[in-house]
Formats: sequence, C-alpha cells, structure tokens
Amino acid sequence: MSDAGLSHRARLRAIAIAAMRARGLDPDFPPDALAAAAALKGAPRSTEEPVRDLRSLLWCSIDNDESRDLDQLSVAEVLSNGDVKVLVSIADVDAAVPKGSPVDRHAANNTTSVYTPAVIFPMLPERLSTDLTSLADQQERLSIVIESVVGSDGRLKSSSSSSDVYGAMVCNRAKLAYNAVGVWLAGNGPLPKAAAAVSGMDDQLRVQDRVAQALASVRHEHGALEFETADVEHVFEGDTLREVRPDARNRAKALIENLMIAANGVVARFLHARGFPSIRRVVRSPERWDRIRALAVQLGDTLPPSADSQALAGFLSRRKQAAPAAFADLSHTVIRLLGPGEYVVDPPGPGNNAPPGHFGLAVKDYTHSTAPNRRYPDLITQRLIKASLAGRARAAGAALHAAGRQREPGRAAGAKVRGRDARRIARGSAVRRRRHGRLRQGHVRARRRAAD
Repeated sequence: MSDAGLSHRARLRAIAIAAMRARGLDPDFPPDALAAAAALKGAPRSTEEPVRDLRSLLWCSIDNDESRDLDQLSVAEVLSNGDVKVLVSIADVDAAVPKGSPVDRHAANNTTSVYTPAVIFPMLPERLSTDLTSLADQQERLSIVIESVVGSDGRLKSSSSSSDVYGAMVCNRAKLAYNAVGVWLAGNGPLPKAAAAVSGMDDQLRVQDRVAQALASVRHEHGALEFETADVEHVFEGDTLREVRPDARNRAKALIENLMIAANGVVARFLHARGFPSIRRVVRSPERWDRIRALAVQLGDTLPPSADSQALAGFLSRRKQAAPAAFADLSHTVIRLLGPGEYVVDPPGPGNNAPPGHFGLAVKDYTHSTAPNRRYPDLITQRLIKASLAGRARAAGAALHAAGRQREPGRAAGAKVRGRDARRIARGSAVRRRRHGRLRQGHVRARRRAAD
C-alpha cells in the first residue's frame, strides 16, 4: 500500500511501528492494561513503607519543553558547614502499578518508553505516566527520595548519616524546561516565569547548578568521559515536519545528569548496605582498547597499553580543543568502540565481589533508579527499595526475578541478568536513539546519554 497520501507524522509513525515490532516490542497497549489504568480514581496517597511529608520544600522539575512524564524532582539545602544536602525525588510508580498487573506485564515486555520524531510510545499508559505517576506541576505525589550530602569539594560524604533513601509525599512547585533554565544559568536570558513565581527558586537553581558542576569536576578527575553527539529536535506544524534543528547541550541538562548519576550511586550503595540485591548498570573496560589506541595514533596522540579512562578523557579533551568541528564524529566512533552497557546482578552478601563499574562515567556503584515511568529496570529497582523500606526481605527475590533469574548457587557476583525478562530488557535497551531521531531508548533522551 502506497504511503504517498500520508502526512509526515503518519509515515514516520508507520516506520517506527514496523521497527518496534521487528525488535519484539509492542506499540499498542493491550485492552486489559488500558482498562486497569482507566479504573484508577486518582494518584495513590498511601503505600506500605513509611512516608515523610516533604510537600513544603522548593521542589522543581527540569525536563524537555514538551515532557509530561516527569520522573524526578530536586531540591538542595546549604548546611551550616558549607556542605549541601541534595534531595532527588523519584515518582513512586510501583504504588500504582502492582507487579504482575496488566500494566506491569506490558511494561516488562517493552522495558522502555520509545521516543521517535513523530510519536512517543510510552512504557506506561498516559493516564499513568503523564498524570497519576508523574510528578506533575503543582500536584502532590508519592515518591522515593534519595538524599545525599555533597562537600564543597564536590565529593559525596561517605558516612551513614550523609545519605539515605526513604518514601515521601512531595509537590512540584515549578515545572521548568532545559532550554529556558540553561539560558538563564549561562546569563543569557531571564529567569523562567515558572521559577520567578516561586520565592527562592532562583537561589535553589543556583545551588543545584553549583553542586552539579562540583560533582562533575570530581568525576572528570577520575576519568569520566565527555562526548559530543549530533542530537537533533524535530519541529512539526500539525502533522507536517518543518525543521530538523540541533538540540544543543546546556548547563540545565548537565545539572540534571550529574544529580541523577549521584543519586543512582546512592541507591546502589543503599541496597548493598541493606543486604538486598540490585541490578547494576555496567560499562566494562573496553575490549577494543587496541582500536581506540590505534585511533589516537592516527590523530597524532598516544594512549597507554591498558584501558585507562583518565587517559582516554585527556585524549578526548585534547581533540576537542584541537578539532572542535570533528569532535562529534570522533565521539561517535569512540562510543561505538567502548561497547554497550549491560545490566548485571549484584547479589547480597559480604563474600561477593562487586560487579564492574561504569567505565564511561568513572563510577564504581551505579544502577538505574531515576526513571520508573520510562524504563523498567528502574521500576524493578524501586520495588527493591520499597521492599527494604517496608522490611520485606523476601520480596527482594521476587522483584529481582522480574529482571531475569535469581542467583544460582555458586554464581558469581556481577553475572549478567539472564532469562526471558533479561532478553526483554536487552531488546528495550537496544532501541537506542540514532542520528536524525529514529528510535531512541526511553529516559535517556538528549539529557541522559552519558548516564546510560
């Protein structure tokens, strides 16, 4: 059948649906999932684990201009000694999506929201992801709060009293967007109206930006890799594609990225300290390091014989200064040579070796926990957190089983997640964003590719 009479949006939607089905993803919600979402009378107000009332804090969200599936809020408090307490609030999706429910089964199959130029295929029905489980503007919502304390030098405080994870009721006081906040932080535009309407929100944003930059500086000291990719935004008028324009990185995107990386590390360590398993997001030391070294030699540089993220970060920094116009292409090449990320199980117990860390982010403890509306591993992690908070140790095994199989006797820590659901996670993670905006992985979007 010819698509000559179809609009740009309809043609792109058809391409996306075909690509999803070819990868085993379902572009449509089954009737029982839609019925379950429609039957909910409102956002959940109670849950099994203890919940604090933090609605009075100056929470804000920063996301894309059009985003309504808001997974996280943030707020910061400067302490008397100059340290900064950072709170990241994550939508409590589990409270509205019981394990094994029709909505959960669809989410487990797709494992991710899929973002395409013409249409979004959400992991959860929009009744949930953009409303009842979204940390929406001026709405009170249940959440999981990840608390940490950051020193003036950008290092996370390591004492048990300096980080925590707990349930809380929160309220988004200002729904903000990357571009407007980024322009303001750079001194090139006014404070966004939604922020100006809330007394003290300007200072909030400045503190969060300062802390995020300090966190990034420490990671870069340890070898975090800085890439530049050709992100684009597709601009439609109705159903007609009018423009494809660059989607540039800015300080607001970096702010959220760095706070979320820190929060994910806190969650990984929290579950480990509680004796709970976790699903770590790992990028291993690159097997194709020899090819990365050869690339450096071609460009008149050198790298050591063994994989070294600090050395690679230095090489990338030098190339960005020497040839900025070619840096996006170099970034793309190096990203491919580094290899894909993967999920591995970190079982509980003092006798287990820790799984590998994340080579690109230069962090040892890393999980995915900050986007349960958009990514299924984050929902599994949330269920593990809530089981811990509610004192349900047995529930940890059930939650982990949703990511693959429970640990077998003698199985090493850091073993890959396996089983039918692991293959589903792999399929979802393979739906990565590509140049010119074909299919891209849920939650990563433009702001989070380095945190993958």
